[in-house]
Amino acid sequence: MTATDTKAQTALAAEQQEHESHNLEKLDLIRIAFVGLAVLLCWLHVPYFNVLAIASTLIGGYPIYEEAFSNLRERRMTMELSMSIALFAALAISETFTALLITFFVLIAEALEKLTMSRGRNAIEHLVSMLPQDAFIRRGEAVEERKVSHLQIGDIVVIKPGARVPVDGSVVSGHSYIDQSTITGESIPSEKVAGSFVYAGTINQSGTLDVRTSGIGEDTAFGKIIHAVETAELYKAPVQKTADRLAGYLVYFAIGCALLTFFLTHNMKATISVVIVAGACGIAAGTPLAILGGVGRAARAGSIIKGGLFLELLSQIDTVVFDKTGTLTYGTPTVIDLECLNGASGADILELAAGAESASEHPLGKAIIQEALNKSLPIRQPEQFTYAPGKGIICTLNGDVILVGNRSLFAENGYNLASLPTTRTETSEVLVGRSQNVLGIIHIADVLRPEAKQAVADLKAMGINSILLTGDAKPIAQSIADKLAIAEVAAEVLPDEKQDYIKRLAASGRRVAMVGDGVNDAPALMEASVGVAIGSGTDVARESADVVLIGNDLGRFVETVRIARRCRRIIMTNFVGTLVVDGIGVLLAGFGYLSPLLAAFIHVSSELIFIMNSARLLPGKAAKI
Repeated sequence: MTATDTKAQTALAAEQQEHESHNLEKLDLIRIAFVGLAVLLCWLHVPYFNVLAIASTLIGGYPIYEEAFSNLRERRMTMELSMSIALFAALAISETFTALLITFFVLIAEALEKLTMSRGRNAIEHLVSMLPQDAFIRRGEAVEERKVSHLQIGDIVVIKPGARVPVDGSVVSGHSYIDQSTITGESIPSEKVAGSFVYAGTINQSGTLDVRTSGIGEDTAFGKIIHAVETAELYKAPVQKTADRLAGYLVYFAIGCALLTFFLTHNMKATISVVIVAGACGIAAGTPLAILGGVGRAARAGSIIKGGLFLELLSQIDTVVFDKTGTLTYGTPTVIDLECLNGASGADILELAAGAESASEHPLGKAIIQEALNKSLPIRQPEQFTYAPGKGIICTLNGDVILVGNRSLFAENGYNLASLPTTRTETSEVLVGRSQNVLGIIHIADVLRPEAKQAVADLKAMGINSILLTGDAKPIAQSIADKLAIAEVAAEVLPDEKQDYIKRLAASGRRVAMVGDGVNDAPALMEASVGVAIGSGTDVARESADVVLIGNDLGRFVETVRIARRCRRIIMTNFVGTLVVDGIGVLLAGFGYLSPLLAAFIHVSSELIFIMNSARLLPGKAAKI
């Protein structure tokens, strides 16, 4: 069987599974409506309501019994098995309405739980759709269109302005700027000239480029991202649900106590009382409700959690790994400082620089123009304009020769740079000069999100360590980390290296959440215990993540972690409370002090208490954490 055949079968199986999940949801709704109607009729004491209650409990609870039998065959003690034991025991002593009510609530809790679960990710589909299927290749003087799958290494691909790059390769001719944040995470588009390397999946912003192909499809950096997402999705280990694990303990406890009671007393009534009073319904019903409340409250706080499992995992994290560009920062170059020299004013510097950049497509130039517009400064078109790739602009404004660019451009044109301030490593600098005088330096950088510092501080107060992981340059990354008081920094890492970094953290025993926004973050998001995507990020990041923040406020992520931890505390409180009540109840029932009816009353009453405890998490109009 070929790799293509295997992928086709996998896709078909996934499609069938999705179709079946839709049918299952319809059956769930029908079953809940049926049992709910039965509850109403039995409460009204219609004729033969006991028979109706028994039939409805057996029919409506079928998924519970089926799961319990499956778990029993696999020798797993879970919530469903505990529920089944309690339900059949209640029916055995004619507590039919009690059994029916328990069945109704559990069906609702499970259905609501399913509504929060993801029915499958579309990350791979989104990724593949971002790679062009067609490309223009140069044959001598002619240019012809061809399928990317038909390209060969060494073909010259023509990449027009605004198009996505279809292959990995080196620029043969042309000049442009390429947004390659999908691969490297760099916030500023990269200038490309002959000899520069380009990545598939990135976006050509301005000029036309001729690129010699060196990688196609799966052999490109983008293809490796797709492969990493596929692998992480396939091999991400399932984690046993807390409810199943805790209810399993109580199942062993209840069965053991019941057998011991029957062995010592040979009293079937006392044995049934033990089984009823020791049921794990408080955990079975309370845990899904707590998780549902946590998911709902998180949604109100601004986070969409794709399933209760991820809320549980989020409550246990001890490390948060942050991407930089677009996550901790805005991801847009912005003028952050002006250094005025030789008597020039800030307005003079911006006005001259904006005029020179008005004929340029450089992303730093766009930031300068935007700053000039923000300050309502006039932008004059240059009379003459020359661009030196990789260096800057020489132009004429009102008869004066203006230079706007880096220090190399100024040195080549005879400017004395000896008295200039030391270069700042954390920003991109643009010098502005006129008549052999440097008038000033414009500092441009990606701006830190205002809530980022508080978010990192809040996580630290909760005992959670923060790490900065980015494809950007080390000095820039370190500058951001210093501002946020983040001690651990990994810079200049590619997407597959980000994934490896998360793997190493997990292997060292850390429970990791990864927060990112770009395509380059997708493998790391899926590798982490919990992947968290910024709402304004790419579709791929949102689909790859387990938690999606609505908008960009990192404070919402911190609030979601608090909610997850509170949810876990409530679940554990229910577990300990259930264990105490069951322990006392079993002793009383075993010594004959509890009738089955009284055992059922204690069981239902304690279950109601634990359910109400869980319901505290349900979001209300004035709910606060």
